[in-house]
Amino acid sequence: PTKMSIHPLRRRVRPCAGVCKGLALCCWWPPDHRPLLCVVVSPAAERLRYILGDEDDAPTPTLFTEMDTLQHEGGELEWRESARWVKFEEKVEEGGERWSKPHVSTLSLHSLFELRTCLQTGSILLDLEGYSLPQIVDEVVERQVEDGLLAPELREKVVFVLLRKHRHQTKKPIHRSLADIGKSSSTSECLSTRRERLCSCVPDHSQSRSMNDISDAPSTDQLKNKFMKKIPRDAEASNVLVGEVDFLEKPFVAFVRLAQATTLGGLTEVPVPTRFLFVLLGPQGKSKSYNEIGRAIATLMVDDLFSDVAYKARDREDLIAGIDEFLDEVIVLPPGEWDPKIRIEPPKKVPSADMRKSVFSLNELGQMNGTAGGGGGSGESLDGRFCGGLFLDIKRKLPWLLSDFYDAFHIQSISAVLFIYLGCITNAITFGGLLGDATDNYQGVMESFLGTALAGVVFCCFGGQPLIILSSTGPILIFEKLLYEFSKSNSIDYMELRLWIGLHSCFQCLVLVATDASYIIKYITRFTEEGFSSLISFIFISDAIKKMAGSFKYYPINRGYNPDYVTMYKCDCQAPTQGNISLLSKKLHSLSISVPQLNGTALDWSQLSKKECLKYGGSLVGNSCKYVPDLALMSFILFFGTYSMTITLKKFKFSRYFPTKLRKLISDFSIFMSIMTFVGLDMLMGLQTPKLIVPTEFKPTRSGRGWIVKPFGKNPWWMYLASFVPALLVTILIFMDQQISAVIVNRKENKLKKGCGYHLDLFWVGILMATCSFLGLPWYVAATVISIAHIDSLKMESESSAPGEQPQFLGVREQRLTGILVFVLTGVSIFLAPVLQFIPMPVLYGVFLYMGVASLGGIQFWDRIKLFLMPLKHQPDFTYLRHVPLRKVHLFTLVQIICLAVLWILKSTVAAIVFPVMILGLMVVRKMLDLVFSQHDLAWLDDILPEKDKKKKEDEKKKKDRKKSKGQDDDSNEEPIDPNPPVKIPMEPLVSSVSLAPPLACSQVNASASEREYPIPSFEPHAHD
Repeated sequence: PTKMSIHPLRRRVRPCAGVCKGLALCCWWPPDHRPLLCVVVSPAAERLRYILGDEDDAPTPTLFTEMDTLQHEGGELEWRESARWVKFEEKVEEGGERWSKPHVSTLSLHSLFELRTCLQTGSILLDLEGYSLPQIVDEVVERQVEDGLLAPELREKVVFVLLRKHRHQTKKPIHRSLADIGKSSSTSECLSTRRERLCSCVPDHSQSRSMNDISDAPSTDQLKNKFMKKIPRDAEASNVLVGEVDFLEKPFVAFVRLAQATTLGGLTEVPVPTRFLFVLLGPQGKSKSYNEIGRAIATLMVDDLFSDVAYKARDREDLIAGIDEFLDEVIVLPPGEWDPKIRIEPPKKVPSADMRKSVFSLNELGQMNGTAGGGGGSGESLDGRFCGGLFLDIKRKLPWLLSDFYDAFHIQSISAVLFIYLGCITNAITFGGLLGDATDNYQGVMESFLGTALAGVVFCCFGGQPLIILSSTGPILIFEKLLYEFSKSNSIDYMELRLWIGLHSCFQCLVLVATDASYIIKYITRFTEEGFSSLISFIFISDAIKKMAGSFKYYPINRGYNPDYVTMYKCDCQAPTQGNISLLSKKLHSLSISVPQLNGTALDWSQLSKKECLKYGGSLVGNSCKYVPDLALMSFILFFGTYSMTITLKKFKFSRYFPTKLRKLISDFSIFMSIMTFVGLDMLMGLQTPKLIVPTEFKPTRSGRGWIVKPFGKNPWWMYLASFVPALLVTILIFMDQQISAVIVNRKENKLKKGCGYHLDLFWVGILMATCSFLGLPWYVAATVISIAHIDSLKMESESSAPGEQPQFLGVREQRLTGILVFVLTGVSIFLAPVLQFIPMPVLYGVFLYMGVASLGGIQFWDRIKLFLMPLKHQPDFTYLRHVPLRKVHLFTLVQIICLAVLWILKSTVAAIVFPVMILGLMVVRKMLDLVFSQHDLAWLDDILPEKDKKKKEDEKKKKDRKKSKGQDDDSNEEPIDPNPPVKIPMEPLVSSVSLAPPLACSQVNASASEREYPIPSFEPHAHD
């Protein structure tokens, strides 16, 4: 059964002849046609499968439901709004001045059965042509009279009641919160366009009856209602009217569906066209029962499944089937174990409507990680042609070229640019300084800035995945250091040798592109992805902490300080001894300071600064000379304050304070606001904390080298060929680093819509290798952590979410402009040096710490590590814990921890140069896990390797071939199925369930044992079955 692709409309189905007594549909599987799975469904579910079966239908609009109750106000009747639903219920509080918090509707089972009875006995008018409320009311009352449900003499009284004025909950309290005041300006724009559209839809009918107390056009309060921004643009309304009157002896019930949604004036709180109308009037004394029935139908109308049924129902029985199916899924809470007065908070995540609409879905099955490698997208498929993958990437990316630029026009892009820019320049300065130390300034901070700008702009303009941020990496730094030491010890010109290594590596990358070598990413599963990304994240975290700890060594704290001895803490400059005068005079001669000045009284040594004292040969004496007060602790405040404030503001969008747009804005600009806050604090304190140092002149770091490296003339000719060997190591390093980072960026969890471009990315990385080699600039490859931070800063969420509903993650703002602007700003940073010099380095270390911690979020490996520290009863309800034993989860996690530890040890030594080979080692370890874990367990904890998936598809293909060979005989033996058989649905509800039956048990029973007829159309098998 795990190999079956069950779909109710794509497989031959017929009533089951097995142990389920005809109440199921059996999915037949060749070659012996024995039923493997009996899916037991109720007759109501079978009817719904037939109603909702057409997948080509347009999605039904979102329904806004309002319930009004009949009230007596000063001797007059009026309809007063008591509750509303978009997805969750909101009630008018008893004070009558505000709405309750959105909450999950809790219904009594009795009210649902009463509602079912109401729909069985009341009037059902489907696809009624209605243009105004008086006309609709006339049609409804006339139908009731014709059906004998209403006495003719009560016609006028019912019409009079139904046309009474509606009072909506639009009154605001006098004292408004600042949040409400702030909403007024932000809402006016979004309402203006919809107001014009809705006003134009209102039909201009004269008032047909003097008893009509409802205006035909929306009122000013309706048009200005700020609640409109919570309702989707294409939404329609369903109105529920319930009340008690003294002239009826039995309930008056009507359910109306209009042929076209119509704006019915002041009927609804917001100017949304009405599509459904439910009316319940009854004798006095049962108002509570009427209210519960009204809440029941209102809750049903906003249910995804029932709203589809309501739109597509053909008769009364379809609506009854919808209620029966709803009852099948209802969960009853025991009254003695739960307080009905408690309002249940809306859940953070609700089941998908598509899962509920499939009557064959297996409950509690969840969703596995995947069936084949973690690459995702179509860029990793093996094309087989020369440069086939590259051409497919270009073909995939060209249609999106224009949108890659205009999609960036959003305020969120500004915050992303500022965030990633500060991360990039900090990275460029760090790696530039380390490269300068490793290569004797042949490459330094200036080269790092220029190379980052050049490579980044070219890649973001023409690359396959412009969300990737290029940067120097640790393994490249170690390779550069070893290469320089080798060149220096063997009298070889370093820059020329490096140029030829870059050219060979570029050629090798192009060969990999031409042969579609990126297909190897199919074998990069979640196991390898998470091991690599976790390692890079921990490197960012540890480096940030190490740099912060270095401040305490550079600016040590005087731990033995005693305020009582404050007068004893001093530091004096002592003059040099007479023996050093001759040596010192030679040194000072170059500084234009004469020896007599030094020997005489003209030079006051006690007035010299620390730097001048050491320069002139003096010595520092005192017990406070080696301490620098305040700087270490101030640096820690800046470091940890930036990190903690960024974390806090990033979560501010989930806060209860301020309007939604302001919360979202604060969250988007959290990093920029944190940096500005602590830069301002540093300037206010005026302490000499370490600052960001940016080059101010556009020239190579090492004097004597130009911007162009000549390929010939300094090394022997055989060196040009021998450099192919070290280039191979660089190519492996570049390929693995680039492709694993690209796989992580292209995860299906990020919901990228414009596709990947693994071959195109590698092509431009290879071209940039050659370009940077000619210019003497560092080599660049995808930076995992900064790329993840780039994606996180561009994530989009739904703006108009129903009250109580969590904003839905829509995807990432895929575009090229943010990356281009980041690298352009990096290139012109030398001109921004007067501004950037005010940024303290501890602030940027805090940004690095945030990047590392944030990139760990959403990694299943990190979640599984935390399970080791949790008691069983406190563990989160992760889906994989339902399907994989905990001991196997821990074993899988332990293997990943060991692999991570090995990688960490390697990267901390000179052996870090073989880091890419160890990534290949992770893939080998993952292959060996197939011998320890079952494919079922690996499908939940990781991904199934491609050959397993391929084998499964080959088996399915063989079964299809057998089915085709026997298809004619099987069709001749089967009785023809009537495409539209009659439907017989019993009144008693049947609870749907799923049962796995033994194959022979179902096949040994005669198929004629079925006692009911089902609406089962005849379908040909679909191609993918």
